[in-house]
Amino acid sequence: MAQLLGDAEIQSQASKLSGWTLEGSKLQTTRKFKDFIEAIAFVNKLVEPAESAGHHPDIEISYNKVKVTLTTHDAGGLTQKDFDVAATISQIN
Repeated sequence: MAQLLGDAEIQSQASKLSGWTLEGSKLQTTRKFKDFIEAIAFVNKLVEPAESAGHHPDIEISYNKVKVTLTTHDAGGLTQKDFDVAATISQIN
């Protein structure tokens, strides 16, 4: 199981991520697209990096908006895996 990060490390890691917010023990970002088709295309681009990392985000789709939430469920909070996957997602258009 991945090790939970302490508050100072969480704040330090979060400060390096543009467009992500801390929501309790979760990292979250919302992306807005032109339409539903673009939103789904973005979600499809998340599959390979999530599978490669063995770490899968929670995803909510509302027409042209996609909310991506990361937390390490089995650890009960944020781990380095969450920040690594968030950094990868940040590079996906």
